[in-house]
This record gives sequence, structure tokens and C-alpha cells, in this order.
Amino acid sequence: MTVLFKRATLALCITGIMGASATAQATNAMNMDAYGAIAGGMGGAGVAHETGNSAVMNNPATLGMRRGEVNTVGLGYALLAPRVTAEHPDAGKDKSRARSFHMPSVSYIRTQDRFSFGAAVMAQGGMGTDYRTGSSLFSGGTSMMGEMVPLSGEPIKSELSMGRVMFPLAFRVSDRVAVAAQLDYVWAALDLQLDLDGQTFGMMAQPGGTPNLGSASGSMITERFQPAFQAGQIQDVSYARFDFNRDDRFRGEATGDGLAGKLGIVVQATDRVTLGASYHTRTRLDDLSSSSARLSLGVLPQGSTEFQTQPVSGRIRINDFQWPESYHLGVAFQATDRLLLAGDVRHVLWSDVMKSLDMTFTADNTPENGGFAGAELDASLTQRWKDQTVIALGAAYRVNERWTVRGGTNYASNPISDETVNPLFPAIVQHHFSGGFSYRFSPQSALHASLTYAPKVTVTQSGPAFEGTRISHSQTVYRVNYGYRF
Repeated sequence: MTVLFKRATLALCITGIMGASATAQATNAMNMDAYGAIAGGMGGAGVAHETGNSAVMNNPATLGMRRGEVNTVGLGYALLAPRVTAEHPDAGKDKSRARSFHMPSVSYIRTQDRFSFGAAVMAQGGMGTDYRTGSSLFSGGTSMMGEMVPLSGEPIKSELSMGRVMFPLAFRVSDRVAVAAQLDYVWAALDLQLDLDGQTFGMMAQPGGTPNLGSASGSMITERFQPAFQAGQIQDVSYARFDFNRDDRFRGEATGDGLAGKLGIVVQATDRVTLGASYHTRTRLDDLSSSSARLSLGVLPQGSTEFQTQPVSGRIRINDFQWPESYHLGVAFQATDRLLLAGDVRHVLWSDVMKSLDMTFTADNTPENGGFAGAELDASLTQRWKDQTVIALGAAYRVNERWTVRGGTNYASNPISDETVNPLFPAIVQHHFSGGFSYRFSPQSALHASLTYAPKVTVTQSGPAFEGTRISHSQTVYRVNYGYRF
């Protein structure tokens, strides 16, 4: 059981880490539960009411309800503090060391006549885990020939980040209706340090791969590995390791960029009821890539009794990684002059972009790479995520002209089944509870803050390789925003 656990954990970790992004451990699968401290204090609800410049992530049409000629500058910061633990009765227990993710934001929106427009830089979401060197969960496995073997002994880490520069254009059609269109420049980055034990690598490399796991193909398999095995030049393989890591909190090693967009509308149906809707397109990102990747192979050469490490330098490419399209509906009810109630429903089409993960490693054509020089390895791993529905409910109470307090809750369905969840990407958090406040220094400036707590969720893996593995994830999110109008 221990060997099976280790093998599957390492093999499937890419599947989890690639769903993601600026660096964060997201709370609605790979999305944040809320954007901005105003929505953050209300469980993430923000489609049908004013959320400051964070509307560029909630519903840009709400910017169009602003009046007069005014410039609004926004500064923001979010700190995400996840707690992830994985435990197996045979392989032991370990905690991820990735416990803080920092997400700054800045924005400028100008309102003039019926138009509101400007630019904003914010984080979309993402994930990251970092298990200590020598962790019992990742220390050993099974070789391609079935022997118990140690793996690389190097760090096991995943850190994916995604951010956006957004350019909204909102138009107030009438006193009760506003619409918006928005262009987003999107970038994503990934650090990955991953071991696959030899048996997993062999299962992937067999013709057609292995159902519910994935496949490994390309010239590195058909022209290098298979002939070397058949000729007896390689007797066994203990592990294969992918390693591309910048070791920078704000930048990843494999990067890509592209475009996306949003559409929004907000309608003040009555004096007290406002309705909102927004649509976020699927991204059009280039493949994430890095020319500073390394593939290390633990091989047992002919005539040797000890495994030797063969490092191979090259380029890694993550093929067609995208962020999904989503649909957002919201309602806001001004119950009294002081009390605002709001609710959102979001539907995220993860199944369209998380069917499988495909990546290609191309070895540099250099003498140092030996017989692997110039070879390609194509790896495809099954994901099969489900679509996700998120419900956000919140309330805001204006205590006086300076203070407003907020509270809310957020529930997100889990898109990852128990058969495929893994400790390097436990996107399993479902319930969130939040609170926050605003303090207005003057009619021109205000400070907003919120705290969201996601209580611990524990799942037990029921797939054949992970069976019996208990994965736990809890999280706290701190947000603060400052807005100044002039």
C-alpha cells in the first residue's frame, strides 16, 4: 500500500498543480472565493452592488453606476494562509510548508459623463504546496522492475500563479441600467519539482498509457528508452524527475500569456432591488514554457548494481493550459437605508479545460545529455474535473457615516472526485465564513478590510492507488483595500 500511495501521489501531482494562479492557494477550486475586501466581507457576493475598483473581477458593469466626473485610485493586498496535510497509514504524515501567498493589486478608474474606464492589475487565483525534503510521503517508491527504491530525495513543490491586467469600459445606459465590456491581458507561471517512481513512469510509457493515469510517449520513449531496455543497456529505472523552479514568490519558471474578456450588465429593477450578471470568457493563453528545465532519471546501467542519476537539460512546455469560462448572476436588496443584502450564483466550466494535462519536455541537443540529446517526452495525465457551482451570500450594515460592517458565507461544490484528489493540489475547500468592515476617513477616501475562514475539509482517497489516503485542507484569507477619489 505504501508503494502504491507514493507512486500515485507523484504521478498525479502534475494533474492537480496545472489547474491554476498571481500566486495563491485558491478557495473556490482554483478561483478566489472573493475579489476585494468589500465582496470578501460578504462571502464573495459582488455582482449586483458596488465593490470598488474590484468590480473588474466581479462585474465591471457596476462601475457604470457611478455618477459625476471622478477618478478613483485603488490599492489592495490579500494574504492567503492555507494549511494542507496528507496522511497515509503506511506512508506517514506530512504538512505542506507553503503557508502564505501574497497578492497585491492596484487600479485606476475614471468616471466621466456616462462612461467609466481605466486599468487594474489583480491576481486571478492559483495554488501551491511545498513538502519538505526527506518527507516520508515522497521518499521512496517502486522501480520499473518492481524493486523498492529511494527517489531523488530533492524537494517536492508546486507553485502556480495567474494574474490579469484589465481594461474595463462601462456605460450607463440610463439611471437604472449599465453595461460593460472588458479586455484582460492574462499571464500565468508555474514552478514544479516532481518525482515519478519508475513503476509509474513505466505504466505511463506502455503503449496507450494507463487508464485513469495517463501516458508517456515521444522519441525519448520509442527511440531511446525502449531500445536501451531491449539491448540491456538499461536494466531498471528508479525514478523520473521534472524540475523547473525559479524560487521567487512573485514569478514562476514556466510562463505564458494571452487574452480574455468579460461582459457585464447591472439593472436597478426597483428602488431597492438591483440585478447583475457577468460573463467571463475562457482564456487564450500561449503554452507555458521554460528553457531552463531539467529531467533527471535514476537508471541502473548494464553491469552495475547501483542506480545512477542522469540529468537531462531541456525545455518544458505545458500544452494549452487555460482558465475556464464562467457565468455569474447576482441580486442586491436594500432592505433598509442602512442594511444591504446580496447574493451571487456562479457556474464555472472546469470540465472544458481540465480534461487532461499535456506537457512536452525537449532535451537540449548537447553532449552532456548523452543518448537523450534532442529527444522529446510527451506526458499526458488524466484530470476529468467537473463543473462547479458557487453560492455567495452576504450583508452590509452602515453603522454611521464612517463605519460599515459586513458578514457572509460562501459555498462551492468540489470539482475533484475522491478518486483523483492528491496532496499536491487539494482543491477541496467548500464552506467559507467571512466578516469585514469599511472605515471612511472622508468623502474621498476609505479603508476596507475582511477576513475569510474556510474550515478544515478532509477527504479519503478512494481510488485504487490512493486508497486510504486522508487529505485535509483549511484556509484563512486576509484582505485590505484602500480607495481614494478625486
